[in-house]
Amino acid sequence: MGQRRQSISISVIQLNKRKPALTFVLITLMLDVLGFGLLIPVAPKLVQGLLPAGSGDGAAAYAVALLASIYALMQLIFSPILGALSDRFGRRPVLLTAIFGSGLDYFALALSPNLWFLYLTRALNGISGASMTVCNAYIADITEPDKRAGAFGLVGAAFGVGFILGPLMGGWLGSYDIHYPFYAAGALSLLNWLYGLFVLPESLPPEKRNTFSLKRANPIGAFIQLGKYPLVAGMAGSLFLLNLAMFGLHTTWVLYTSYRYHWEPWQVGLSLAFVGVGAAVVQGGLARKIIPALGERNSLLLGLGVGVLAYIGYGAATQGW
Repeated sequence: MGQRRQSISISVIQLNKRKPALTFVLITLMLDVLGFGLLIPVAPKLVQGLLPAGSGDGAAAYAVALLASIYALMQLIFSPILGALSDRFGRRPVLLTAIFGSGLDYFALALSPNLWFLYLTRALNGISGASMTVCNAYIADITEPDKRAGAFGLVGAAFGVGFILGPLMGGWLGSYDIHYPFYAAGALSLLNWLYGLFVLPESLPPEKRNTFSLKRANPIGAFIQLGKYPLVAGMAGSLFLLNLAMFGLHTTWVLYTSYRYHWEPWQVGLSLAFVGVGAAVVQGGLARKIIPALGERNSLLLGLGVGVLAYIGYGAATQGW
């Protein structure tokens, strides 16, 4: 009986530790997406302000696309590196370092004196943003196998909330000053870092840590592993094309809607917030109904088909509404 009570007490203590830890990780993921969403409505105008006088929309579109590509490239390279470092030194120090770096990067973005400095800070922000891999590993550490589906469902919800609030805040703050969204993202990141400094426990005990290996800490090794599973490789290829379309849209959305419909930053932010609401509704509710009814394959094809129609609609729409 005494051993049973002790076991129950230990379980309660572990549960109490996991609650703030899971909350912190979900807030971190939400802020990563929120920070990304904050910048979309205002990034093109910030770039235009740093371009030489007389530069056209084409130069601004190219610069915005390059900023997005640099950010994504750094995430591609450093996601496995940060994951391997967290396997070696623990999740906590890697997460806190990345979050602190993100906070400083956002302030540097706001204060960029020229375009090259902006590219550099965006690269550093991409490295910090690669901490999503560590967040996922942290969640896997602190949840039981039969509870992980629910925990990762909360990750999807955190993404949805971040993409609703981010563009709204970016559009609203950007309507007052183009630099305010960057300051807001930096302040939120540093507050989250301060919160994690006091509440975040380490999730990976020393006896479960691995040595750092360059073989695992690079994206090429991940692609080689992917080739061993044809079905997974095919799904990854489909996801690549889906993301290619989505992020290509993100880099031109502000310039396109400003040119064609004369939208202000708050209208851009509102349009992107609708995307976040739609994602939250589908991931949080509709998917649970549609997938059992239609099956995974038909549900996937339905989602891709809706996406095709939406992209055609973006180009064909003659009115902003």
